[in-house]
Order: sequence, then structure tokens, then C-alpha cells
Amino acid sequence: MSGVKGTKKGVAVAGPADLLGEISGICDTLRDRLIKFRRDIHSNPELSGEEKNTSAFVAGVLEDNDIETRREVGGHGVVGLLRGGGPGPTIAFRADMDALPIADTKDVDYASTVPGVMHACGHDVHTAVLMGAAVVLAGIRERLKGNVKFIFQPSEERSVTGARLMIEDGVLDDPAPSAIVALHCFPELPVGSIGHKPGVMTASADRFKITIRGRSGHASRPHQTVDAVLLAALAINAIHHIVSRRTDPLHHAVISIGTICGGDAPNIIADTVVMEGTVRTLDTEARTKIPVLIEETVRGVTEGMGGSFELSYDYGTPSVINDPEVDGFVGEAAAEVLGPDSVILMSDPLMGAEDFAYFADRVPGTLFRLGTSNPAKGLTAPLHNAKFDVDEDAVVIGAKLMSWIAAKYLCGGK
Repeated sequence: MSGVKGTKKGVAVAGPADLLGEISGICDTLRDRLIKFRRDIHSNPELSGEEKNTSAFVAGVLEDNDIETRREVGGHGVVGLLRGGGPGPTIAFRADMDALPIADTKDVDYASTVPGVMHACGHDVHTAVLMGAAVVLAGIRERLKGNVKFIFQPSEERSVTGARLMIEDGVLDDPAPSAIVALHCFPELPVGSIGHKPGVMTASADRFKITIRGRSGHASRPHQTVDAVLLAALAINAIHHIVSRRTDPLHHAVISIGTICGGDAPNIIADTVVMEGTVRTLDTEARTKIPVLIEETVRGVTEGMGGSFELSYDYGTPSVINDPEVDGFVGEAAAEVLGPDSVILMSDPLMGAEDFAYFADRVPGTLFRLGTSNPAKGLTAPLHNAKFDVDEDAVVIGAKLMSWIAAKYLCGGK
């Protein structure tokens, strides 16, 4: 990722009195640099907890723009603090940096160079956008009344979340932000648009592990055994009936089993099967009830067939709950950048999870969706897909949005 640096002290700003116009023009001028930021990160992805080179790249750009920089926060996290030219509040922005264990199958010159690892969730875009906003805002710092805190987070994709670790390491202190904003790539919206929503934006994400125990024996004598594979099959089928028949249909929930492992040979009836899954919910009642129902369901299946089981259940990331006031402010700022027709008020939350929830639980904040798709260019692959890519206009648009949100918050765009 060498050879890509921000201009010393940002970009010199002169000319129009309209600060939004200035910011937009600067971002357009920086277009090639912002896209290079994104492509360098995309071609050199690092998994959760391994973001050493990405964080060094980010920190270098911040330091080159005379932004106070703290490295290794909550792991490989980076925090930049830009102090404005006058007193005022602090607004924070967060971007996650980690990639996924997915092989990149795109035929592009910036495809991942790391086998089996790629930015399939758009974190390269998130990072490049916030780097771009840092460069832009560094150039107009004297006109800002307050501070901007740039939070580059590791380990969003892991169950041990980087957000929580950064908070424990003081990322929200000295100075404490009065608002925090993040964006996430959203291929379900076209480039040039955003989606936002006050209140519950994402689901909680919990994990479970079930170990089913039977009694092994020869495959030709099933009557002498307790078949753990059969018990697992029956348990999976029964678990998938929990949402449809044992929870309130008005309480959204998803139970998915992602892994299953058991057996040693085709002619041996297995004595142990282990499976793991996830539970997504949008309200506390369903979140509390589902682990009880899973335990009841698996017990009924296994004990009724002469087997036994063990269940471990871990409560993970809570729901992102967007602050209505901050979300409304972001929607207003986005309408000024993109036009009101390109700002979509989303009616429904998403069942995916985001550890931005930990930040939004402590500071009024909002997570909005950045449109990235362009069917005319064949850019429609969903998140977590081996062919995921974005229309790179989204990188420039994202930088404009983040820069304007900060400027509007700290000086009213004046």
C-alpha cells in the first residue's frame, strides 16, 4: 500500500463561500487518490485481528495530514483526532477495516492477492471513505468549531468485536464525542443514493453450539446403537420449526445452522455430532426466549431417542439502534449532497448484525447504508459473495457525505 499519501495538512481550500460546494469540489479532485486508497486495501485484505498493514497505511495518511494519531487501539485500531480552529463539540466517525475468509473470484486488476481472503463486505470502501474525509477536513480545519474523531476499527467480523475492545481502550474518551456516524456498503441500493432509518437498524447476533451424543456401533446393526447423525438431522429439522411455530410472528427472528461435523467412516454409526449456528432477533423478548426453546427442542429429540446433548449459547452483538435526532441530521445532510430523491427512508430493519451497536449504545449515533450497485456495469453481487464489488463513485460520494456531515455539525456549513 505504499505510494499513496494525503497532501500535507490536507488540501488547501480557497474560493467559493459555499462550504458544501468546496467539499464536493475537493472530493472530485481527490477522486483518483480515493479510489487508489480503496484498491490498495482491496488487493491486500487482512482478516479480523490481523489488520497490521491496513492500520499502518491508515495511520500514515492521518499523520501526513497532521492529524493526531493513536495506533494499536483495541488491537490494530487507529484513532485520529482533528482539532478545529475554534471550540465546539466532537463528532466521531467509524470505519471497519477487516476482510473475510472468502476467495476473490473477480477478474479485475485490484482483486485480492491473498488466497482465500477478500473484502467481500465493503470494509475497504468504508476505510477509504473515512481516509478521504480525513484528508478533506484536515484542509478546512480552521473553519471547524470543534473536533472530528476518526475511528478505524479492527475485528468487526469476529465474535470478539473490535468495537468493544476499542471502547475498553478509551476510544470514546478525551474528548468524548457527542455524536457518532458510520456507513455500510449496500448493494441493494444504486450508487448515488443512501438508506437511513431511525430506531432499530440491525438485528442482534448470537451464537450457539450443540453437541449431540449417541452410542456408536456397526452400521449393519443400528438397533444396537444410538445414531448421533440421525439425532442431529431430527434436531435440525425441529430447530427450524421454532421460528415458524413457537415464536410470535410479529417478533422477527432467524435461526441458521452453519456447520455440522460428525462421524468417522461410512460403516460406523457415529456417537457424536457437533453443529454451530446463529440466532438473529430484533427485540429483547425473542432474544431471551429462543435459547430456552432451542434447549427444550433438542432435549425432546435426543432424550426421546436415547441420546443426550450439550448446548452452549453466547449472546453476541446487540442491535444497532439509531438515534432519531442524529439519523435525521444525517438524512438532511445527505439530501443536501445527493438531492432528496436519493435519500431513502428505510421502513424495515436488516437481519444482519453490526458491532457499531456498541458505539451507538454509548453515544447518540446512526449507521446509514451507502448505495454501491450499478447494474449497467454488472456490479450487483451481494455482500459476502466471492464476486462482490462496488461502483467506485461510491467512494467519492461517501467521502463527500462524511465530510459534509462533519462540517455541517461543527459549523452549520457556514
